Amino acid sequence: MRALVRLITAAAGLIALAAGVLLVVEAIGAWANPGGRGVLVPWSDAGSSMRDLSWQDLPVRLVAAAAVLVGLILLLAASRAGRKEVRLADPAPEVTVTTDPRSLARLVGHQVRAEDGVAAATVTADRRKVKVKARGRFRSVGDLRDRVSKKAAAAVEDLPLQRRPRVSVSVSPAKER
Repeated sequence: MRALVRLITAAAGLIALAAGVLLVVEAIGAWANPGGRGVLVPWSDAGSSMRDLSWQDLPVRLVAAAAVLVGLILLLAASRAGRKEVRLADPAPEVTVTTDPRSLARLVGHQVRAEDGVAAATVTADRRKVKVKARGRFRSVGDLRDRVSKKAAAAVEDLPLQRRPRVSVSVSPAKER
């Protein structure tokens, strides 16, 4: 979602830049030639064609509907693009403590990688879920999944989180060489 918001922001910035450049060029053109038709945009032709339009015409309604749709999409993207913080228990009423999901994943990852039999582990986290993908050192995983699950759950339980995220663990055996 963050990439979408960055893309939309970049597009809006380029549109604003183009509109500003157009405004500057047209203002300088109008200053240099007061009775002219416009440097880049033929304003007299555009004005006469717009005077003939009514609010009841189909093109006007389609442009308005497209503007509303684009606005709703931008509002939805902006509402989903907030910071993804994991809230911890507040030590005092006037103090708010948060951490980011990457730090939570890093903490759980260190705990899981320290477990015997784990060759590598990838951990992703958000406010609701911690997902652990571990790879064993040997071809047989045995009880590795249970041990990794307990270790990851203990790492999450040790934190003073307001809401406990769900922990899911998947374990795969070592790759053959």
